[in-house]
Amino acid sequence: MLKINGERLWTSLMNMAAVGATAGGGVRRLALTEQDAAGRALFSQWCVDAGLTLSVDQVGNLFARRAGKRNDAAPVASGSHLDTQPEGGRFDGVYGVLAALEVVRTLNDANIQTDKPIEIVVWTNEEGARFTPAMLGSAAFTGVMPLARALNTRDSAGTSIEQALEATGYAGTRAVPGIVFDAYFEAHIEQGPVLEESGVPIGVVTGGQAIRWLDVRVRGQAAHAGTTPMQYRRDALFASAEMAAELESIAAEFFPQGLATIGELHIRNASRNTIAADLSFTVDLRHPDDPMIEKMETALRERFEVIAKRRRLTVEVGQHWVSPATPFDPHCIAAVSNAVEMLDYPHQRIVSGAGHDAIHLAKHCPTAMIFIPCVDGLSHNEAEDALPADVTRGTDVLLHAMLARAGQAV
Repeated sequence: MLKINGERLWTSLMNMAAVGATAGGGVRRLALTEQDAAGRALFSQWCVDAGLTLSVDQVGNLFARRAGKRNDAAPVASGSHLDTQPEGGRFDGVYGVLAALEVVRTLNDANIQTDKPIEIVVWTNEEGARFTPAMLGSAAFTGVMPLARALNTRDSAGTSIEQALEATGYAGTRAVPGIVFDAYFEAHIEQGPVLEESGVPIGVVTGGQAIRWLDVRVRGQAAHAGTTPMQYRRDALFASAEMAAELESIAAEFFPQGLATIGELHIRNASRNTIAADLSFTVDLRHPDDPMIEKMETALRERFEVIAKRRRLTVEVGQHWVSPATPFDPHCIAAVSNAVEMLDYPHQRIVSGAGHDAIHLAKHCPTAMIFIPCVDGLSHNEAEDALPADVTRGTDVLLHAMLARAGQAV
C-alpha cells in the first residue's frame, strides 16, 4: 500500500522550524514579516524542486499546483498556514502545509498522475496574532471578507495588510475571491488533549464549533489611590475582575462544551497610584452549537450590565468576529474515514475546537480535516510537540483521501 516518506516529512518540518526559531524551542513567524516571508521562500523552493507551479493571489495566499490529466478540472486542494503565534510551536499550521507537500512528493516518487490537478495552499494570516481577525486570507479567498477590507486591515503599529504584502513581495495578482476547489482537505495537530488521552492517533473531523470574539469596555472614574475610600470608588478593574469571575461561571453552566477565555486586557492611561477608569478586555466564546453560544453571549451581556450598574460604571460589549458552527462535507469526511480504515489506523470522530481555514473553505467547497495528537495537548506554546509516527500516519490518511478525490489517471 502506498505510504509517505515519514523521515523526509519530519526533516522538512524541522528545517522549517529553524526559520524564526525562538530560544525556547518554538517559532516566531508573524504574518507577512521577514520571518514569514523566509518560511514562504523555503516552502516555495521545495515546491519548485517538486515540479510545482507557484502563484499568489491579491491577499497573499500562496498556491503550488501539480498538473492533472484533466488540467481544466477544479483542483483538489490541501494546505494550512506558515504564520505562527508570537511564541508559537513547530507544528501548528506548518504540518498541514508540509503534509500536503509530502503527498505530492509521494505521488512524484510513485509516478502517479492524478486525473484532477492538486493545489497546495499557504493561507495568509491564519493566526490573527499580527492582524485581526484570524483566518483572514481564507476569508478573503472565499468571499467571507471583502478584499478591500482585508487589504486595509492594520496591525498595532498601523501597518496595513496591503503595505505588508508589498514589503514582503507577496502582493499577488490571482483573483480574490478565488476559484471553487473540487475539495479541500486540511491536516492539523488537534491543539487539545482528546486524541492523546484516548490513545487514538487519528481524528476524523466532522466540523468546527462556533466561535465569538467580543470586545468589552468598562468605564468608571479615575481617582487618587490614597485618598478615595473604597465605598466611593468606581473602579473599572475591580468591576472587570468580577465580570471575569462571572464569565467563568457562565462557562461552567454550559459544561463541558462551553468555553470562555479572556486573552487580552488593557487599562488606558494606567498609573500605579490612580484608580483604573477605562479598561478594555477581549472575550473568546466557543460552543459546538449555535443556539448555545447565543445563550452564552446573552448571559454575558445581561450579567455584565448588572455588575456595571451596581458599581456605578458603564459597560459596552461589541462583537469583533463571529464564526458559526460549521459541519464538514459528508463525502469528504467519508474519503478520510475510508482512508483511515484502509490503512487500519485507530481513529475517532471529533469536532474541532479551534478555528481553522477549513472553516471558511467549508462554505466554499466540499471540505474535511484530519487531526493528529499533540503532546500534552499543548499548542500556541513553544513546547508544542508531535510524535513522528503520528505525523506520518496523519499524512498517510491525507494522501489516500486526496487521491480518492483527485482520481488516478489511466
